[in-house]
Amino acid sequence: MQGTARDLATDLRIPANELEYRCAGINHLAFYLELHHNGRDVYPDLRRIVEEDHVPEWNLVRYEVFRWFGYFSTESSEHLAEYVPWFIKDARPDLIRTFNVPLDEYPRRCEEQIAAWHELRAALEEGAAMRATRSDEYASRIVHAIETDEPFRFSGNVPNDGGLIENLPDDCCVEVPCVADADGITPEPVGALPPQLAAVIQTNVNVQGLTVEAALTGRRDHVDHAAMLDPHTGAELTLDEIHRLVDELLEAHGDLVPALR
Repeated sequence: MQGTARDLATDLRIPANELEYRCAGINHLAFYLELHHNGRDVYPDLRRIVEEDHVPEWNLVRYEVFRWFGYFSTESSEHLAEYVPWFIKDARPDLIRTFNVPLDEYPRRCEEQIAAWHELRAALEEGAAMRATRSDEYASRIVHAIETDEPFRFSGNVPNDGGLIENLPDDCCVEVPCVADADGITPEPVGALPPQLAAVIQTNVNVQGLTVEAALTGRRDHVDHAAMLDPHTGAELTLDEIHRLVDELLEAHGDLVPALR
């Protein structure tokens, strides 16, 4: 979400460090509940970007979901398209073109990361001096906050204990604002999400819950159920096709997946 916040600041033509936001949802499917600049709600400015057809070509999926659901997603357009049933369809290549879904984003990113690791390994083996830079990831900042008691605010994934998000199940994992300090990590209650956001998130919580059931019970049918209820899979395949797909995936993973009954 920190990267998307910079993207939104660019679209809104404001300094990235001046955009204030509050997000909630689940991992990889969260939304900006609030977006402010100097105390002013900037969601009307985002809506004008849509109305005036100034949406960046590389970010069409997220703006389309924003247009219909009223809130902006924290995930990339390519990744968001994988969590919902509306954009990636085998029989609709026109949708890929219309929404400019970059289906090669993750393979390309993997290739870049592998190349970077090879370069880093070679430099370390040669004893070259490396200049350390902090990434966007939160781990080092969380550790620093816990060790120094200098509070660090971030959005973290935690159990929904006590109904941090009221209209999602208590036994799911949610992404909410958190504070790290010497006391550890303290999540903040969000209340109820807008019902349309809770509904689209719940479609993925269903899949996660059934996957956990399969892992705890060893029941193969719950693996099928999880795959069958995935929004993207269900939009593409019949129940028989999904069962066969799961068969092929389990075979491909071999001993990496425990025996199921």
